[in-house]
Amino acid sequence: MKKVLLIFFLIIHIGRVFPQETDMISGIEKDKFLKSFNQRELNYPGDPSYEVVYYKLNLNVSYSPQHLSGEVTVSAKSTVNELSSFFLDLSNALTVDSVKSGDMPKGQAGENLLFEHSGNKLTIQTGHLYNLNEEFNTTVFYKGVPQTSGLGSFVFDTHNGEPSIWTLSEPYGASDWWPCKDTPSDKADSADIWVTCNSDFIAVSNGKLIETVDNRNGTFTYKWKNSYPIANYLISLAISEYTVYQQYFNYSPNDSMPVVHYIYPEIFSSIKGQLEKTISMLEIFSDRFGSYPFIREKYGHASFGSGGMEHQTISSMGIFNDGVISHELAHQWFGDKVTCKDWQHIWLNEGFATFSEGVYIEEVSGKDAYNSFIDFQMSRSKTAKGSIYVQDVSSVSEIFNGARSYSKGAIVLHMLRGITGDSLFFQILKNYLNDPDLAYGVATTEDFQGIAEIVYGSSLDYFFQEWIYGENYPHYYVKWDYTEQANNLFAIDLSIEQSNNSFPLFFTMPFQIKISTTIKDTIINLFSLQQNQSFKFYIEGKPTDFIFDPNNLILDDTFIDDPRDLTIPENFNLEQNYPNPFNNSTTIIFQTKNRANIILKVFDLLGNEVAVIFSEEVEAGEYEVNFDASSLGSGIYFYRMYAGDFIETKKLVLLK
Repeated sequence: MKKVLLIFFLIIHIGRVFPQETDMISGIEKDKFLKSFNQRELNYPGDPSYEVVYYKLNLNVSYSPQHLSGEVTVSAKSTVNELSSFFLDLSNALTVDSVKSGDMPKGQAGENLLFEHSGNKLTIQTGHLYNLNEEFNTTVFYKGVPQTSGLGSFVFDTHNGEPSIWTLSEPYGASDWWPCKDTPSDKADSADIWVTCNSDFIAVSNGKLIETVDNRNGTFTYKWKNSYPIANYLISLAISEYTVYQQYFNYSPNDSMPVVHYIYPEIFSSIKGQLEKTISMLEIFSDRFGSYPFIREKYGHASFGSGGMEHQTISSMGIFNDGVISHELAHQWFGDKVTCKDWQHIWLNEGFATFSEGVYIEEVSGKDAYNSFIDFQMSRSKTAKGSIYVQDVSSVSEIFNGARSYSKGAIVLHMLRGITGDSLFFQILKNYLNDPDLAYGVATTEDFQGIAEIVYGSSLDYFFQEWIYGENYPHYYVKWDYTEQANNLFAIDLSIEQSNNSFPLFFTMPFQIKISTTIKDTIINLFSLQQNQSFKFYIEGKPTDFIFDPNNLILDDTFIDDPRDLTIPENFNLEQNYPNPFNNSTTIIFQTKNRANIILKVFDLLGNEVAVIFSEEVEAGEYEVNFDASSLGSGIYFYRMYAGDFIETKKLVLLK
């Protein structure tokens, strides 16, 4: 590919050198992208013929014997004309006794409706034709022993030998224990969760506890009311003998919100200090993201099995370290207030919450601690396979892939922060959370991208296409040199090349370099628009050091070819050839720790010597050798370095 020489005359720190084009992906690559992802709207669980308005769960839960019975009322609005039937998602492990219509004159019993329960769907005949936007109410009476699936859904458990019952419905587990429209795209405007259980237990759920009723038969009924929109998978139960610890979040001089922790008694004293950090986390996140989204209700934790789950206003917790507490709290903004529209875009929940762990770390422990957090997430991100956009949502492990949905999703936000700068970045997050079309609703990557572009003032299409829908990360080969001009001015020649990727073929990204000279340090902002690109600019003072991406703003692997590096290697070393696989020509780099006779040979799979590509006595240092394999056929070869007693062999792949 022909190299393009971009010339910038620089004496002092330069500003942002960014492209103005709205589309940084080539036409061929864009067509490939559109063909691959044209059908993002999949046939998703949940009946599209209605929208949920309200849920009421009135449940009776018994631990001994293990049993669940309930009546669930669904208020909905028809999205079609002449709606005569609809379905709710409900596991076949549960038995439906009856279904009644709630659309009867006051004082009259509900009309029994015909239904069929098979294939984990409860199909109901409405008994009346409902027109577009007409509301209707249906109550399902059912019972049984829920069968757990996915990450837990509904579990009869124990802690320290004592009973515990808990739910974790994400992504598809809600219908294991109650009839619902099982998709995150359709939030109810509000919900009531009434739970009757043994009087020894406390039943915890979403929203505010309106009333606790002593039924005078050895049971209590806990009535929880959720007045904010809520996705079905965020409705939860946590039932056990709890120690209750209440704090208050003073979000203004005259107002406070309860922060209530329901904790297994045997662990309370050991984690009390950790629980108390929740208040400072609420303060930090409210400052960075905007007010806590459910300020009229509560926040808190309920002990359950293991890990953590961000149930709206009450996170279920099995681990109480800083990372898990801050992660689940951040979900109240990213995941609960604004929820991914479908599981393909789960990074909008998990990537944002993971990044928020870093926000908390940076606030309480400083930038170095944040950088260490980012280093770890980058290392984990490099193991991710496939796109952040989840292509197989039938697999729970694919949806919640730690390296991809969590770590790489977080690093995308870190890189976006590097592009926009702190002020604009956190304004993007606030605008995203408060956008009238998204707040307390659902979002896709494109929704977030649109908000980001408005705040940033320029297209970010190249960024989201390659990092969310593309795969892998850039591998840079950076080469630089300098020549002295007049008046202590030095010309810098810089080239940056990328090895071939699957999609995108290469990454379009802004990048920084830091050049130290005998006069000063200079940070230079450039933009990589092509797979092979060259730059020329000028600085004051003789260069003494060169750093690519000094602030670690890009997920990448980079090799820097510095012909003026006089550092003496500590050992003999043979690098992996670059690129690999290659077509005809590749580069091999080696280091010697002292003056030595170096021989580089190439062998085929049978061990036959096919080429001697280097044989010289050299001084200590680093050397670069070009290997022209145009006379060889495609295949796997081995190259070997001989330096006295030192012998090392590596594999190279020739593809023509």
